[in-house]
Amino acid sequence: MNLPSRPSGAFSAWEIGLALRYLRAKRKEGGVATIAVISFIGIMLAVAVLISVMSIMAGFRSELLGRMLSFNGHMYAQGPVLTDPNRDAALKRIADVPGVVSVTPLNESQSLVRVGNFTTGAMVRGVRPQDLATTKYVFDSLTPQERADFGQGAYGGDRILMGAALANSLGLRVGDPVTLYSPTGADSAFGNLGGLEKTYFVGGLFRSGTADFDRAFLFMPLEQQQLFFGKEGVWDAIEIKVDDPDRVGELTPAIRDAAGPGSVISDWRERLAAFYGALRVERVAMSIILGLVVAIAAMNIISGIVMLVKNKTRDIAILRTVGASPSSILRIFFMSGAMIGVAGTLAGLALGLLFCWNIGAIQHAIEAVLGVQLFNADVYQLDAIPALVDPMDVTWVALLSFSMSCLASLPPSWTASRIDPVEALRYE
Repeated sequence: MNLPSRPSGAFSAWEIGLALRYLRAKRKEGGVATIAVISFIGIMLAVAVLISVMSIMAGFRSELLGRMLSFNGHMYAQGPVLTDPNRDAALKRIADVPGVVSVTPLNESQSLVRVGNFTTGAMVRGVRPQDLATTKYVFDSLTPQERADFGQGAYGGDRILMGAALANSLGLRVGDPVTLYSPTGADSAFGNLGGLEKTYFVGGLFRSGTADFDRAFLFMPLEQQQLFFGKEGVWDAIEIKVDDPDRVGELTPAIRDAAGPGSVISDWRERLAAFYGALRVERVAMSIILGLVVAIAAMNIISGIVMLVKNKTRDIAILRTVGASPSSILRIFFMSGAMIGVAGTLAGLALGLLFCWNIGAIQHAIEAVLGVQLFNADVYQLDAIPALVDPMDVTWVALLSFSMSCLASLPPSWTASRIDPVEALRYE
């Protein structure tokens, strides 16, 4: 009896067929089949969990960064452009740069806010009324009347927009008076008066999607802010928003040229460096930890292949005597383990993707059955847990799982290839 000649491919047909045959469950080899099933389920669940967790983390990261960047902007221009007599022309040049969505002059100043006997600090942001729409979450949270009244009409300058969290802490509602204190004040013939106080009225309560901003910021028409804080005709910065925040580095040279010589261009990665760095570290740490779960699940394959080799020692000896090479034996048992890994990986990918794509429906179904709220929409301002499937993450997880399965299959396969047929058949 001679084995079929080996083709030029990596694995021959008879090797693949024998590997598949060895994986089929038999009553006397039930232990091997059971461990193979356990290995398959372990890899499937580990891959599904890794994809789900990474997708949910990416979803929260996208939502949080989207809200923070909507409030803060993607890039900022400062320097000579702010004092240039032709700065309006510079605004137009920046706006004409491909990829730029909006260009907004703004001022920010610290102020004390007093209501009755209660005093707290806040940041007062001055924006042109027509630019309020560029702060999407703030603009969308206001009523049409509150948007129309901001900076308009006889009393428009006396209306400010206040974060809902700050207003709640002060017990304020729309229309209530609030006193602001400016540490600088306006200039006069006698110098800077300083310590200027003025009573404004709450013209609207906004929700930016980020609680920290809602507790700390007020919006005021730019001209009124300049007058109240002694910054007449002055801009603190030019806020720039682009269509893709991840491409700010590519747009920096063009925007710097448009802003003019000496202009300083910064972006959100610098201003939110600590927060952005924390997100990256957390993402990497979670990927490593959950990657170890996949590796542990793949280690079950070793037990299965070791038992399979033990049960098939006589078969190995016979194959060697009829012409099978050690490398063929190695490939047979290697494929047996790798097939478990591939099947578990594919099943895990399917399970994880289905979970991520239907996470909202799954969440609502569980809430309906249990009668509890798993995800408070009032706190997070989201209807459901966000999940963003990144093709790169899916590819990385699939490669990791397959690689771990192959590595786990190698040691017992190598042991099988080193079995001496004479010793194996001596007591048969």
